Amino acid sequence: MLGSLIPTLGRFGTLAGRVTIGLAVALLAILVIIDVAADEPLRRQMERRLNDRLDGYRVELGGLDFHVFGFSLDLRDLVLIQEANPHPPVAHFPLIAASIHWRALLRGRVVGDMAFDRPVLHVDRAQLATEASDDTPASERGWQEALQAIYPFKINHFTVVDGTLTYIDSAGAPPVELTNVNFRADNVRNIRSPERTYPSEVALDAVVFGSGRLRVAGHANFLATPHAGVRGDIELTDAPLDAIRPVAGRYNLQVAAGAVSAAGEVEYAPAVKTAHVRELMVDGLRADYVHSGATAARERERARQIGAAAAEVSNQPGLLIRIDEARIRNAQIGFVNDAHPKGYRVFMDGTTLEVRNLSNHRTDGIATARLRGRFMGSGATVATASFRPEVRGPDFDLAVKITDTGARAMNDLWRTYGRFDVADGFFSLVSELSVKNGTISGYVKPLFRDLDVYDARQDGDKNVFQQMYEGVIGGISRILENRPRDEVATRADVWGRIENPEASTLQVVVRLIQNAFFRAILPSFENELATRRRAS
Repeated sequence: MLGSLIPTLGRFGTLAGRVTIGLAVALLAILVIIDVAADEPLRRQMERRLNDRLDGYRVELGGLDFHVFGFSLDLRDLVLIQEANPHPPVAHFPLIAASIHWRALLRGRVVGDMAFDRPVLHVDRAQLATEASDDTPASERGWQEALQAIYPFKINHFTVVDGTLTYIDSAGAPPVELTNVNFRADNVRNIRSPERTYPSEVALDAVVFGSGRLRVAGHANFLATPHAGVRGDIELTDAPLDAIRPVAGRYNLQVAAGAVSAAGEVEYAPAVKTAHVRELMVDGLRADYVHSGATAARERERARQIGAAAAEVSNQPGLLIRIDEARIRNAQIGFVNDAHPKGYRVFMDGTTLEVRNLSNHRTDGIATARLRGRFMGSGATVATASFRPEVRGPDFDLAVKITDTGARAMNDLWRTYGRFDVADGFFSLVSELSVKNGTISGYVKPLFRDLDVYDARQDGDKNVFQQMYEGVIGGISRILENRPRDEVATRADVWGRIENPEASTLQVVVRLIQNAFFRAILPSFENELATRRRAS
């Protein structure tokens, strides 16, 4: 009986094996069918889920590949579009790949990797303006929810390979670009973390403006709201400043050359924002600020906004801006006034500026600045300043000494404010000013040496009345000469209230230069001319 049972069991085993194999083949066939047939329905569902979570933006998903056997997902040609400005798209992701770690899955944990290959982000001025004017807060944009819709699991490794970020300021303007962007984040959780907790280690490397390098190393919380939080070290090396010419031009700043490097720490999160710059270096800067009648109204409004922003951030808890040491070397910095019919340009070249301990918090102490250079290319210049973080408006002391500037180089300035020019001579200036509690006090003392105002060869093309005027001016300068030193000097005491108590420190310094420095240069001529007229 046992002998007859053995063949029967053998046949049963063979049948069971065949059934098992058949079921496996059938299951495999089903999985293959699912792997092929499910892609399009999943693509439509994924596109719909993403768009359901976004506000003001939409996505178009070109393709989806769901790999049953590897339990991985590839999204192809994902395009992100701002609905108010659909062309060009904000971003294009040629490939987003997500995969599961099977070993972790066997241990009861669902984790995996996500990779963005060659993404391109494009931002222009119109898109930024739309975003700034939208009343929808960032917390309701749905960015975190959209990321979770793509991949709802914990991400062990998140990478961006060879990305590009491009900003276009206006039509025809050259792009401002970050290229070769490589980014890596580990331990990207799919649950919220406590405030100022950064569970994900991050690292970034990119090429800035064609030749500079940017490196970031730190930690992040990608699911913080209303925006992601990050804390880390930043190093920027030799980023060329002429690349920002289109953006700077909108603020009347013409940048021709220069490179910036910096190193420090940044924490940018919903609850706190700090930027602690240990070192900042600007090398070879060539820049002019251009004032014109056409932009005067915009300049005043921009100045008002700067003053309001400076007042808002000064001593604000949760916001720290600090620079331990900033240096500008080998710079030429100019001011161009095109508001007058003839106009003029004044400049400093061979300029070195050192600023230390600059902060928006009064508890960090006093900031100091020291400048050396050549005014109008010849006048040896030294300026020192001490700045205190603003509590009730600008609070600083300023001392300036300019020695032996070739006066002829300043003829455009003389013509604009005094209606004369010079053939020879030297200009110097000494000034000490203090601004505190909304009040300006100090003095401005310009000096002229060996001045020759009228030159018939230089001024032969001028009318007789202009020549007579310059002759009188020249005569007065000789009458006023201090014979041992051949100098003409005057002193203008400065005292009064700041016109706009909400003005920023930078605004007040610029106004002092315009109103006190330039306008104090001429009183010795004008006052003496008036005195002689009364005497005659």
